[in-house]
Amino acid sequence: MTILTELIIIAAILGIAIGRYPVLRMNRATIALVGAVAVVAVNGANIEKAFEALDLHTLALLFSMMIISVNLRLSGFFGLAGRYITRCARTPSQLLALLVFSSGILSALFLNDTIVLMFTPLVTAITLDLHRDPIPYLVGIATAANIGSAATLIGNPQNMMIGIASHIDFFRFLGILTIPSLIGLLIVWGLIRFVFRKEFKPALFEVPKEGRLRVYRPLLFKSLVATGILIAGILIKLPLAFAALLAASFLLITRRLRPERVFTEIDWSLLVLFSGLFVLTNTLREDAGFRFVLEQFVHWAGGSIPAFAAASAILSNLVSNVPAVMLLSPVTAAMPNLEQAWITLAMSSTYAGNFTLLGSVANLIVAESAKHRGVHLSFWKYFAAGAPITLLTLTLGSLWLEWLY
Repeated sequence: MTILTELIIIAAILGIAIGRYPVLRMNRATIALVGAVAVVAVNGANIEKAFEALDLHTLALLFSMMIISVNLRLSGFFGLAGRYITRCARTPSQLLALLVFSSGILSALFLNDTIVLMFTPLVTAITLDLHRDPIPYLVGIATAANIGSAATLIGNPQNMMIGIASHIDFFRFLGILTIPSLIGLLIVWGLIRFVFRKEFKPALFEVPKEGRLRVYRPLLFKSLVATGILIAGILIKLPLAFAALLAASFLLITRRLRPERVFTEIDWSLLVLFSGLFVLTNTLREDAGFRFVLEQFVHWAGGSIPAFAAASAILSNLVSNVPAVMLLSPVTAAMPNLEQAWITLAMSSTYAGNFTLLGSVANLIVAESAKHRGVHLSFWKYFAAGAPITLLTLTLGSLWLEWLY
């Protein structure tokens, strides 16, 4: 690998970590794509090798889950879930608990980014109508979505990639990470109540009058059937990507919903980001210096869950969790206990996303969506709760996996 190729990869990964370049109007997706093309252009990789680097199983799984989530959103499913939550809450603590656990559990099934995208406008509107401070509840849904998504192989993009690479059984993965994730949701609820304790003084409130909720029942029923097809496919041990493609294809057979309506809602930027990262990280893995660093890391970690989890968490906060998982995949594949290593990587890279507001895409979605509605979620207000939540959940997850194995 030439020095120029190395510089291009480093510049691309730094740009992805920061999210933009000064002056230029580029986001993470365009930086990854331009970086990948530049690597090919300077002969760091040929075009055939670049195409071979694309993990089509991961891209197909991510694309299919987006189609399922979009259909559920268009049907009104998430609106119904949100309305049920607000009907049940009568105190600030109850409202926080319902939001945290519903955000976490739904994120395990339908992608954490989708859940916070749907929940943020609802939570902002409800809390403002109740004359409450929206910030603690917004922090709650963001951190809970990240923690809850760690419990399954379809909860977030990095877990999808790990599921494809590791071939770990869906339900075995679920069985291992469900308990630390559920306890993690309790930690979120308790720490947010402590950090923002003025907001959670004992008080009763009446839920404001509900506006009209549009529910398209035929599509809702069909979307739930598609979710059942996905679960059935997983149960009969179909490849995860194929099970998701079957469910998505079922939804695309329709007489009423125009395909454009679904495809305009797909997060194409995320698919472009993944594609560019596959090329960049695959090229980097061929570098002798990078391989040497990886070998030293494997020797240092020595199969230690706490050491590996700490390194994964730090890297996830430096370059974001998806690039971190891609970079650490060769390390993980070289660890003595493969299943333990892959699950540790999934747990630590996802829980680490709660450390700062910039730690995960879900956090940024919450901040940006709230900002459009006049609510400013600052870096430091998030950090006050996010940092201790991350440290406690990472410790819990590491101890749990250490004990389990």
